[in-house]
Amino acid sequence: MHRIGVVGLSYRHAGVDDVARFAVPRTEIPARLPVLRSQLQASEILYVSTCNRVEVVYATEHGLPAEDVRQAVFRVLAGREGAAGEAVRTLRAWTGEAAVEHLFLVACGLDSAQTGEQEIAAQLRIAWQDAHAAHTCGPLLDRLIGEVLGMARRVRRLSAGVRAPSLADLAAERVLTHLDGTAARVALIGVSAMTRRCAAILHESNVPLLVVNRSLGPAEELAATVAGEALLLEHFRARPPALGALVLAAGGGGALLDGSELVRVRGAAQAAPLLVDFGVPPNVDQPAARQAALPRVGMDELIEAARSQRLEQLMRLAPVRAAIDARLTHLRTELALRALGPQLAQLRGTFERLAAEEVARALSGGLRTLDERQRTQLERLARTLAHRLAHLPLAGLKAAAAHASADVLDAFFAAAKGVRHQRSEAARGTGET
Repeated sequence: MHRIGVVGLSYRHAGVDDVARFAVPRTEIPARLPVLRSQLQASEILYVSTCNRVEVVYATEHGLPAEDVRQAVFRVLAGREGAAGEAVRTLRAWTGEAAVEHLFLVACGLDSAQTGEQEIAAQLRIAWQDAHAAHTCGPLLDRLIGEVLGMARRVRRLSAGVRAPSLADLAAERVLTHLDGTAARVALIGVSAMTRRCAAILHESNVPLLVVNRSLGPAEELAATVAGEALLLEHFRARPPALGALVLAAGGGGALLDGSELVRVRGAAQAAPLLVDFGVPPNVDQPAARQAALPRVGMDELIEAARSQRLEQLMRLAPVRAAIDARLTHLRTELALRALGPQLAQLRGTFERLAAEEVARALSGGLRTLDERQRTQLERLARTLAHRLAHLPLAGLKAAAAHASADVLDAFFAAAKGVRHQRSEAARGTGET
């Protein structure tokens, strides 16, 4: 675990505008990931971006422990050097087991604005796929992301029968309240986890839906599941239909609708449609929405609404937290034993070699009169004793591996190596073999 690091920021300590400063459009991720890996001197790296979170997950090279790399992450994502202390104030960093624990919490929705939401696991999987497409993900992050996504699936099983809420649920509630029972149509702009969830909720309430997207295929696929219609974004911009609300959740790094297009949206409707904007950066600029006389709910408002329910959701998810702790303990032990494997094998071999040397010395000295059968029995006895004596320290080291720091274990093996070296020197000095 010591090679894993995470750097980023989220709604927990930054506003949506701050998160947006570090957001990278998905189309640019393949080019940016190798640069980021080089700047961090990492062996593996992936980039996670959601509507309220931007994080970089990395693994170090050559078995080195992960360090605080906030300066480098700030420089690459912000496109400039941070002022004195700016990177440390703006970004958060986790290393080692703390980084692994953080990823478990994120994947299982325990670190989300709407505690327990399940969309984050899908977004993490997309980040994993993007890293593979950019050839910046390898065996260590593959194992780690596989573990955290596996835990997310287990959480869904633990929560079977209880639909975990998400920010999309809050957004759908806002839309339904705004519609106030009318049959006005709602446009979903962008095909994402958020718009899919909103579409499902609104469809259950018999709200007519229009799915708008830059490409028609994904829009038609989503529209077919909710008895809606599909429309290209360029056609929507030119001639928007009458709507009761718009839910926007599309990437790309810029506003989807400019001021003149928002004016057309307002002009096509009898009453001002509600804008629900999941975009980071925003899909609709707040001043432009205000000028077009359109009410807008952004990520800041949705996150604030979710905070009031956080304690209740955390209490409900206490078994999930316990399951994460148990899995962390198992993973810590497994990885520690895997790292210790070669050293444990070397230590076992040292016991066997020392026993063989002592037997050989005895057989060339006071026990040289033993016949071949007796010599074989003595050698077998020495190997058996070596195995049994080695078992005690090896079992202790295996038990300590999950709790002791890497420095403590390294110190043990360094001391053991020193003792073996001293004994070998002494043996050579006295002519022993």
